[in-house]
Amino acid sequence: MTGTPYNVSDVMTQTVVAVGRDASFKEIVRTMEQWKVSAVPVLEGEGRVIGVVSEADLLPKEEFRDEEQSLSQQRQRLADVAKAGATRAEELMSTPAVTVHPDATLAQAARIMAVRHVKRLPVVDDIGMLQGIVSRADLLKVFLRPDDEIADEVRRTVVSDLYPTAGHAVDLTVHEGVVTLRGHLRDTALVPIAVRLVRAVEGVVDVEPQLTGRDTA
Repeated sequence: MTGTPYNVSDVMTQTVVAVGRDASFKEIVRTMEQWKVSAVPVLEGEGRVIGVVSEADLLPKEEFRDEEQSLSQQRQRLADVAKAGATRAEELMSTPAVTVHPDATLAQAARIMAVRHVKRLPVVDDIGMLQGIVSRADLLKVFLRPDDEIADEVRRTVVSDLYPTAGHAVDLTVHEGVVTLRGHLRDTALVPIAVRLVRAVEGVVDVEPQLTGRDTA
């Protein structure tokens, strides 16, 4: 009933900074600094994503420079110790890469980020070829939708479908992404459904239902 949810392809960055599997440690650091990014996909062949190198993968090089770290402490973090001695992307990268498809919804992408504890996702097609990258900041772009655009979608996809008859008189306003529904209803049982559907519209920050029942006696 609501409009089609935004997909990852709607908000992703298509121009992606990436490195090959043989990229050196210093090359990766220079690339991140030059392009002001905190992670880069690692590619092989004509663009298949095989891993991701992030700042977290590079930091062990500095962390384990401290000679005062005990052997027992280092044994507890063998993966980080190994990365401290790594010199190429294929040794540093986290693999397999956590990725997302371009037709995934923003909610699905956000869920992957939360569950896998990552800040960005390479966007790949069905054979793993890089299409773009989506970050947390990209997912928040939907909240920049103009209020009048949100109001138009809510009116078109929720209000007109749920309350098409004269027995309902519903008006709505949107301010800073908050949708307020006002009016009198013949059937107040529809209020929770309306709130849920409005909340599902991309860019909606909150819903304030100010709807009352109409006496039909």
